[in-house]
Amino acid sequence: MEYMPKDKTAVPPPTEYLPQHIGIIMDGNGRWAKARGLAREYGHRRGSEVFMDIARYCKKIGIRYLTVYAFSTENWRRPPEEVSGIMDLFREYLREAEEREQENAQKGLRIRYIGEREGLADDILELVDELERGSADKVRTTVNIAINYGGRNEILSACKRLAEQCARGERTPESLTEQDISDNLYTAGQPDPDLIIRPSGEFRLSNFLIWQAAYSEFIYSDILWPDYTEQDFDAALEEYAHRSRRFGGV
Repeated sequence: MEYMPKDKTAVPPPTEYLPQHIGIIMDGNGRWAKARGLAREYGHRRGSEVFMDIARYCKKIGIRYLTVYAFSTENWRRPPEEVSGIMDLFREYLREAEEREQENAQKGLRIRYIGEREGLADDILELVDELERGSADKVRTTVNIAINYGGRNEILSACKRLAEQCARGERTPESLTEQDISDNLYTAGQPDPDLIIRPSGEFRLSNFLIWQAAYSEFIYSDILWPDYTEQDFDAALEEYAHRSRRFGGV
């Protein structure tokens, strides 16, 4: 039976109409702060709070996978003080998440980090490893946080691993399939994102989940990420529920 919206109030669609995997490009933190006469770090802090709210909401309504774009490989070009502030926020989140480990375990929340580890501080990597190990067996909702991430580099790394296997004679180039590449990405074992959301008025993918987004639905909005709410998220889910996904068919 086709899903019909009740009204414009903020309620998520029925479970059978929800996406399994949602990607979010968390954009607009700096502009949000600038519009209020604040330093950019305040925008990133507010954006971090919104991320935690949306992650908890995804768990509540039954979204299986959430991947958020927090810091790209290109973001290192930003002013050093801004980069340092973002990394401090990341440390703060990791420590708080570690303190909530028992709570997360009860809720079945698995936290993973996708991206290059080279370039991240040792203490951040230690916190990442501890949190990933502690939540590895949780299955209710997986939250992938993309830090120091770039989609092209992810594909390149996967191709290099496959090339090495060919060089060792473990397989032949002719035997390689699209699935082999998917199996060597950070998101191996997870479904590709059904829906990618980008707030802030921008209309580009920005090197995010390039391979995985081949058949994703895209929803854009003018809302800056620090202003994003559960009601805005529900509106995106409502729009997704009415999309016709044909995957190249009729």
